[in-house]
Amino acid sequence: MTLDPIVSQDWLSSSLDQANLVVCDVRYYLDGRSGPDAFESGHLPGARYIDMDTVLASPGGPVIGRHPMPTAEVFAAGLAAAGVSSDAEVVVYDDLGGMVAGRLVWMLRILGQSAGLLDGGVQAWTGPLETGPVVPDPVTRQPQPWPADAMVDADGVVEAVEAGRVVVDSRAGERYRGETEPVDPRAGHVPGAINLPFAGNLDADGRFLPVEQLRARFEEAGLDGNGVVYCGSGVSACNNLLAVEAAGLGRPTLYVGSWSGWSTDPDRPAAIG
Repeated sequence: MTLDPIVSQDWLSSSLDQANLVVCDVRYYLDGRSGPDAFESGHLPGARYIDMDTVLASPGGPVIGRHPMPTAEVFAAGLAAAGVSSDAEVVVYDDLGGMVAGRLVWMLRILGQSAGLLDGGVQAWTGPLETGPVVPDPVTRQPQPWPADAMVDADGVVEAVEAGRVVVDSRAGERYRGETEPVDPRAGHVPGAINLPFAGNLDADGRFLPVEQLRARFEEAGLDGNGVVYCGSGVSACNNLLAVEAAGLGRPTLYVGSWSGWSTDPDRPAAIG
């Protein structure tokens, strides 16, 4: 079975005993809180913690952005150590509406692995939680090269805009408009990009909108599998990528460097407003 991009709490609670199912916790914060501490204070039964900085990204820098893709070898080794084999079905969650966990789901899906984002995250889980550290049994996992057509660099974004493809900025509106920039050196957005904040995929409880509403949102914006999506550092944009796929509109391309890469290149213009 291939998991849908977004899976429900009800499905997961009835499927936890499946031998081939692995649950991964990818809590990660920019405000100084500790993801591992959050995991140990309470996680879904049998979950394994996956670290953003060491498994899901390589060290950041100018132009490449804060969260460049890890090498295939680093990614495979990190998942192997967590007991995530290449034939496992993987459900991933966080506590930020899928803002972080979507990155791992997207990475697995572009490699052809069955993976889904847990709708509502840990907050919506109604079953018992486990506490303390987890030491999973490691497995063997062979590195797989990243598919080149799943992502673009800054030049690819420019080419997409010039070709009339829809380019989407997934950040909050005030960051897109350049009214504030709490993280990156310059405010604004990629010229030609439109704004579809990933938070618009979620209801007041942090769950994804019904598929029909997601489809209407993206169709109105013209976003489908031919589009390009970015955010601050190539992480929260994956929420939009999964939502577009869940809506049956294909899988857009990710600009991994995102604004953290674009804004550090003095040759790249920034649009305001």
